Amino acid sequence: MSKMKKLVLAGILLALLLVLSRFLSINTPLLVINFSFIPIMMSAVLLGPKYSTVIAALGDFIGAILFPFGTYFPGFTLSAAISGLVYGLLIYKKPEREISDKKFLLRLIISSVIVLIGINIFLTSYWLHIMYGKAYIAVMASRVVKELIMLPIQVILIFIIDKSLKPVFDKYLY
Repeated sequence: MSKMKKLVLAGILLALLLVLSRFLSINTPLLVINFSFIPIMMSAVLLGPKYSTVIAALGDFIGAILFPFGTYFPGFTLSAAISGLVYGLLIYKKPEREISDKKFLLRLIISSVIVLIGINIFLTSYWLHIMYGKAYIAVMASRVVKELIMLPIQVILIFIIDKSLKPVFDKYLY
């Protein structure tokens, strides 16, 4: 894929990320339910770890500056960047190497568990603890149920999207 195609695709995914995270989401002070993981994970699959890290971080930063839900806190941008990096490292499909569906699904599950449990539960709960002064365990407990519900939804949705759009990606991107 040419550098120009990568930049255009990255811009489209960043715009989609902003729309999904800021306009099509349910927000409470301690909990956010949205589908912003889709463009981040698709950038990881198609573009790799560098692009997915930058898209995730920029999506959080631009969204927080232009369409804030509260005060900007850089910890959330760091969490978003780490999430993009984890997805990029584990689920990037290099164009020159074919990866089996079974192997991709396994990598998808592993990356989702790392991000949803490690980052979204532990790290994000820590940022909320710092911001609001609430007990860390209480903040974390409120997030566990949401993340455990989102885990299978996220894995199944990304697998279906990747599988259904593969012919389009092969024809127009590679």
